Amino acid sequence: MNVCVLGAGTMGHGIAQVSAMAGHDVALRDVDEEIVEEGLTQIESNLEGGVERGKFTAEEAQGAIDRIEGTTDLAAAAGDADLLIEAVPEDEELKRTVLGEAEEHVPDDAVVATNTSSISVTGIASALSDPSRAVGLHFFNPVHIMALVEVVLAEQTSAETRAFAEEFVGGIGKTAVVVRDAPGFATSRLGVAVGVEAMRMVEEGVADPRDIDAAMELGYNHPMGPIELGDVVGLDVRLGILEHLREELGERFRPPTILRNKVRAGKLGKKTGEGFYVWEDGEIVGVSGEDHD
Repeated sequence: MNVCVLGAGTMGHGIAQVSAMAGHDVALRDVDEEIVEEGLTQIESNLEGGVERGKFTAEEAQGAIDRIEGTTDLAAAAGDADLLIEAVPEDEELKRTVLGEAEEHVPDDAVVATNTSSISVTGIASALSDPSRAVGLHFFNPVHIMALVEVVLAEQTSAETRAFAEEFVGGIGKTAVVVRDAPGFATSRLGVAVGVEAMRMVEEGVADPRDIDAAMELGYNHPMGPIELGDVVGLDVRLGILEHLREELGERFRPPTILRNKVRAGKLGKKTGEGFYVWEDGEIVGVSGEDHD
């Protein structure tokens, strides 16, 4: 199968990697050549790590690398795609624009997917002349490790498109859960509900972030606590999802002031070195606001 991934950032290059590891030929496209190169470099780094940990052989890793072609040429990337997956930032108009442009080049029988965590797939699909071939494929970060993909059915998604999407997800070694197009789907809605309450607890001084995270990890067997997860996902991403869910579902999803202030201050979590925690070389070294000298 030929897979075209639009967007070579964190999610895009991860989707390209797992698709190539499953034997698909992948075109990884971004508007910026530097971002494409960074994405390809990260894929190589991830695969090298997998070889070192004995997850697969060096030959298998090299085969995946050889099946991925980076480009800034949309027509070349999408022209022979069986599946096109959009993985650009969480902005509905941007996603609609990107898929509308891509539809001019993608074959008529290709499935067109959006990797959105909370935006209406029905709204995004309406940008296409044939929205029946649209579906949501919500991957989780880091894509090469997380086992779940949420298959989100737009109002227009055909039965054939759904079947194709579920088969693709299974074929790349992931597990699909199928949900209808509702605000926040299943995972984002549940995930941010826990996360926002944890942030409010920090804001109210109920407990230290480390203790809140430990409580959920040890008491509920969560692999990562809700405060740390927010830092890993990105507090700006969390804020955007909450604002969308508040608009759609009401005040129970109102973003707490502590989250807004951190985003205003540019403390977005792991990717900026500080959020609720302080990060160095990808590891937590302390809690934001404490003295770490």
